[in-house]
Amino acid sequence: MTIQKKSKDEIEQMRQAGRIVYQVLEHLRSLVKPGVSTGMLGRAADEKISELGGKALFRGVPNPYAGYPFPAAICASIDDEVVHGIPSDSRILNEGQIISIDCGVRYGRYCGDATITVAVGEISDSVRRLMTVTQEVLDIAIQMIRPGVRWSQIAAKMQAHVELNGYSVVKDFVGHGIGVEMHEDPKIPNFVSRELLRNDILLEAGMVLAVEPMVNMGSSAVRYGKDGWVVCTTDHQPSVHCEHTIAVTEDGSDVLTDGR
Repeated sequence: MTIQKKSKDEIEQMRQAGRIVYQVLEHLRSLVKPGVSTGMLGRAADEKISELGGKALFRGVPNPYAGYPFPAAICASIDDEVVHGIPSDSRILNEGQIISIDCGVRYGRYCGDATITVAVGEISDSVRRLMTVTQEVLDIAIQMIRPGVRWSQIAAKMQAHVELNGYSVVKDFVGHGIGVEMHEDPKIPNFVSRELLRNDILLEAGMVLAVEPMVNMGSSAVRYGKDGWVVCTTDHQPSVHCEHTIAVTEDGSDVLTDGR
């Protein structure tokens, strides 16, 4: 495992990519409503990324399960779809659903990556609570990240908050380092495993991490859909996904995808 630490100048360049991601996601948030297709959201993302001078990271990413590369600028995953939903004009949003929108952008040499989950109209109190808890899990990580902390300490707090609220952490997908490439070392799980404890990560200033809790209302088990891309919960209960790109600073953390 080779972790590439970034200079302060490189982190500022990553913030520029992160700012584009934030602006794209906020634009898409404003468009989410019943009757809108995920295909329209995908086109709106392309237009906004181009307008802001960025390049979509996800388009062209290979996948051996699907046999074809990812075809869009965003992942748009509805209700029980955890990640990697492909935008389509046939996917129409309905009142009461939730949609997670994952966006990655390259600006210059550097990458930014973030995800929001948005309610479509009025949603149930139970799903609203799932959204709140997932955001709290990401906030726990942001608050705890600082040099000298081991990632297992943070992952344990994240997992505990999920499970104390009666939910489950998705264990098939994890966060990642990010920089010149979208996916860099290290892998950043939202839970504690034997593998993490054997290869724990001691945080140091200059590391940049894409932290992305995925929390299921029911079981943690997931499966691939028929297209080989979308990943769904096996029990068909909803899932929520939140993500920020976060730099480890000398005295804490710095969120690079919050629009600053």
